[in-house]
Amino acid sequence: MLPILFRPTFGEADLKDYVGFIHICQTMITLNKVHHIAILSSDYEKSKAFYTTVLGLEVIHEEYRKERQSYKADLSLNGEYIIELFSFPNPPKRVSRPEAAGLRHLAFEVDDLTTIVETLQKQHILAEAIRIDETTGKRFTFIFDPDNLPIEFYEK
Repeated sequence: MLPILFRPTFGEADLKDYVGFIHICQTMITLNKVHHIAILSSDYEKSKAFYTTVLGLEVIHEEYRKERQSYKADLSLNGEYIIELFSFPNPPKRVSRPEAAGLRHLAFEVDDLTTIVETLQKQHILAEAIRIDETTGKRFTFIFDPDNLPIEFYEK
């Protein structure tokens, strides 16, 4: 039954097999934390400026990989490595609307959402209207990176 976990598409029968497989497993894998999130940019310099200047992430390592015609930067938040920013020649455009399967958005916890929105406005970056999470009662909003990846700011 194990090979169904790696199939690119799932049919209804596969899902039943998968659920059955999960029920008979005695051991789960152990995860410690999210190590990093890889982001592929269409314009490396523009995206690097966004993630470092707008979001305040720090470049902790950067290289150009000639064999791949690709830049790669490791970015940290408060000293912790979180984002691997890539470039490749002519990547396909990201689908944000209508929403597609896969990664939906990145979310960053912030102390004061009002201050974040005001700071973004000073940089001519418009945030969506502030909303309230119905489950937690916390405030949040979204902006978009240069490739239209939604970035959420979620108030602590």
